[in-house]
Amino acid sequence: MSTMNYLNITPDKNNNMLFENADVIKKANVVVRAIDSSIRQKIVQFIEAHGKATVTEIHTALGIDQPIASRHLAVLRQAKIVNTNRQGKFVYYTANVSGIE
Repeated sequence: MSTMNYLNITPDKNNNMLFENADVIKKANVVVRAIDSSIRQKIVQFIEAHGKATVTEIHTALGIDQPIASRHLAVLRQAKIVNTNRQGKFVYYTANVSGIE
């Protein structure tokens, strides 16, 4: 099987290559970029180890500033690697294992 067939690439009428799985590739790119950070990897590991965590728990445990932790969590949320759950005034983050599929 050629690489082009494996990736479902087909030429259009102008002989430009089209990816039939473009959405899948875009989603994979977002996930890879999100986990391509040692801080974000540590955040996900911390959340997985504790089941759920607030940004305060994360920034305190990892020794990073709260705004930095919040920015990294936003990237992880956008990539659907973590979920949020508001309980009163607290927002808890949990790992979203199914979001990486």
